[in-house]
Amino acid sequence: MAVMSEGLAAELERVLPAGRVVHDPDVMASYAHDEAEWAPYGKPAAVVRPRETAEVREIVARCAERGVPIVARGAGTGLSGGANAVDGCVVISFEAMNAIVSIDRNERLAVVQPGVVNDDLRRACAEHGLWYPPDPASAPWSTIGGNVATNAGGLCCVKYGVTRDYVLGMEAVVGRGEVVRLGRRTAKGVAGYDLAGLMVGSEGTLGLVTEITVRLRGARAEERTIVGYFDTLVAAGEAVAAVAAAGVVPSALELIDRHCLRAVDDWRHMGLSEGGNVLLLGRCDAPGRAGEEEADAILRCFESAGATWSTRSTDPEEAEALFAARRLAYPAVERLGPVLTEDVCVPRMLVPEMLARIERIATEYDIHIANVAHAGDGNLHPLMITSPEDEAARERAQEAFELIVDEAIALGGTVTGEHGVGLLKRRGLEEEVGPVVLGMHRAIKEALDPAGIFNPGKVFAVGDRPSPGQTFGP
Repeated sequence: MAVMSEGLAAELERVLPAGRVVHDPDVMASYAHDEAEWAPYGKPAAVVRPRETAEVREIVARCAERGVPIVARGAGTGLSGGANAVDGCVVISFEAMNAIVSIDRNERLAVVQPGVVNDDLRRACAEHGLWYPPDPASAPWSTIGGNVATNAGGLCCVKYGVTRDYVLGMEAVVGRGEVVRLGRRTAKGVAGYDLAGLMVGSEGTLGLVTEITVRLRGARAEERTIVGYFDTLVAAGEAVAAVAAAGVVPSALELIDRHCLRAVDDWRHMGLSEGGNVLLLGRCDAPGRAGEEEADAILRCFESAGATWSTRSTDPEEAEALFAARRLAYPAVERLGPVLTEDVCVPRMLVPEMLARIERIATEYDIHIANVAHAGDGNLHPLMITSPEDEAARERAQEAFELIVDEAIALGGTVTGEHGVGLLKRRGLEEEVGPVVLGMHRAIKEALDPAGIFNPGKVFAVGDRPSPGQTFGP
């Protein structure tokens, strides 16, 4: 691949406007990987920062001619290695394509470029009395393009859904440089296959999204916050299962364990770990009396599961601070050492069992596992923390990572709820979907990426392409 990419950077510099191609080796190195701990990455032949679709088309066409791989990159906040470079590739960073093209209050939709930061879009929508719900914990930094690539979720997806539920359509550069429009702008539409939906969550393996049309909702209703502390992870998990069994659909239900609480306290001195070992944060936003009844029901579920202390927060600033602490949990834990981040999802009623299995794995492998979770929809994020100097602990953490994947599958769950497969979950994907469905994935990749250039090696390994005449199966 190095031979095929030789001279490509100079060629791109000739055909693109000045300043698009990055030369500084140190800057290029910073684009080589995302935040996935220990995921391998290579050295790109070029890093390009386009500003419009025509430039992306030019890059794709020239890479397709040479067979040079392309890796798309948003803000680099991914946790699965999905944006990691391969040797000799062209990394396309969409950071400069960051315009909010339009917000239509009447149709309740927005058109944005992929480099728009999630929170920036949410703030712009709020100025029009509208709301864009997907809210990953990385919302202050992650981009809509990256969110689309991984089908990102977030705190409120337990009630309002994930990114795919809000993508109406898109512009994309596919194949050998063709620019296509997928999806629609109308409230309804069933013409043809849902190719826009297929692109969401494809992790850059099927093409490059250069513009996204998203649906919006009306301004968010007032939320009520319920707080509960528990002695054990399992008890907190039982409270989550109780909420599900009661038929309550909270607008958020988040779990933070003692390790994360202490990490946040050590960093921001919030005093969270003084209340107990595990914190559950619930929210509901039904209007009027219905919202009061939802909040009361969640509080009863916390109490029945053995909360050591629980209450409804009556202070909006306090409630916001608690959810801000939830968003700080991951960066706070990162300060303790390298963090290998899990992203499994299990049925809600099995959250207590999965949490118990994670605790047993931590003991069995003698590793430090902290836990945060979008508990309301069963999406758990065990965080395996090691010392940079402890190679044996690193190996144990990687073994525990794979075992947690297997345990989630055994409980009828999935290997990734929102971070994507990337490099870290390829084996897990094979175990989850089986050879026939994996063959369907390969066939789609072959059809939509005939040159084999889009993010090769991600989701499934390089070379996992159908042989002539083979459509599905191993």
